[in-house]
Amino acid sequence: MLDAPWHAAAMASPRDPDVHLRHAFVRDGRLTALPSRRPMTLAACRFLAERFEPERRYEEAEVNAMLGMDGPDHATLRRLLVDEGYLERERGIYRRTDPPSP
Repeated sequence: MLDAPWHAAAMASPRDPDVHLRHAFVRDGRLTALPSRRPMTLAACRFLAERFEPERRYEEAEVNAMLGMDGPDHATLRRLLVDEGYLERERGIYRRTDPPSP
């Protein structure tokens, strides 16, 4: 079932990747699939990064548990967040960062 406010927003702004992501790829607060188009992939990164507190440090097991809600391949999601600059990793400890500007 579609969340009415997001459905209305998607109809009003079909080109906004963040709105489209939530309309097409998010159900019950979870990412249902990883989009293949880069703008949508970055929107997925932003969506996932919102779960992490900016200054808090996370053990790898915590990151895996948080991302595991979105599917069995939490390692791919974790690497994507690191590669795109949304998480920083140092000695097995992760923290949320501000990604580079496009």
